Amino acid sequence: MAILMAFNSPELEIIGMTTIFGNVSTPLATTNALYLCELGGLHIPVAEGSSEPLKGGVPRIADFVHGADGFGNINVVSTVKKSSQKSEQAACDFLIQKVADNPGEITIVALGPLTNVALAIQKDPSFGSNIDELIVLGGAFFASGNVTPAAEANIFGDPEAADLVFTAGINTQVIGINLTTQVILNEEDLLEIKNSNSKHGDYLYDMTRFYRSWHLSSDGLDGIFLHDPTCMAAVLNSSLFTYRTGVVRVETQGLCTGLTVLDMGLKEWVGDNPWVRKPAIKVGWTVNTTEVKKLVKDLLMRP
Repeated sequence: MAILMAFNSPELEIIGMTTIFGNVSTPLATTNALYLCELGGLHIPVAEGSSEPLKGGVPRIADFVHGADGFGNINVVSTVKKSSQKSEQAACDFLIQKVADNPGEITIVALGPLTNVALAIQKDPSFGSNIDELIVLGGAFFASGNVTPAAEANIFGDPEAADLVFTAGINTQVIGINLTTQVILNEEDLLEIKNSNSKHGDYLYDMTRFYRSWHLSSDGLDGIFLHDPTCMAAVLNSSLFTYRTGVVRVETQGLCTGLTVLDMGLKEWVGDNPWVRKPAIKVGWTVNTTEVKKLVKDLLMRP
């Protein structure tokens, strides 16, 4: 949904996509990204990212939320044309090159774990300073997580990468599930998209069946949370959000792995702690749910 929103937004110049594990494995995410490019009629590079977190190990895959194919088990990935090929560059190299070629002009929208961005920071010390803005879907600021009570899925997927990125001095704003769980499409909304003049209405409706069933069993919610679309709404119209600015650190081990902790600047600390003298970022604090939902639906229902 978020990617098709971007495709339907003429004010955005989309210069590429990178892929990462999370909803599915990284290779399958690449296939899915190529399919979405074909669906949206957009010919852009798709660069495959890391297949494992920064520290290595088996990545967490949420196929129980999104289906084995990442599209709610509607089995559309087999229709990707054989002419569609991923970029020869790895995702971190693709990011480094595009930012170097366009210093101060690139916005990166990170909808999954931050492994590729962290690898780019490690490989090129100038990378972070040349990004115009990094907009991240992740974290659960002063709210319950969706993987554990402490952690949100994208941050939990690679907490080391998230902590590195959040403290790298990049102009960053983070949209957490404390906001995205406030923006919900119910069955009436989904049927409105299905029955609209959009060429993707049927596809979007079918794709959400599995996701909606999971929300009902997991959260008791008769609808779906708009995590990624809400983050994309922040790219398109940041005035629909308010923000708090402060240092964010991520717990990387133990019971609260993936916990995002914002120092709101309410106290002058005595001595050192892991938040002292680290660069601040912007954290989404409130969201205009009515207007975000309207923006999402308007873009997804464009013919």
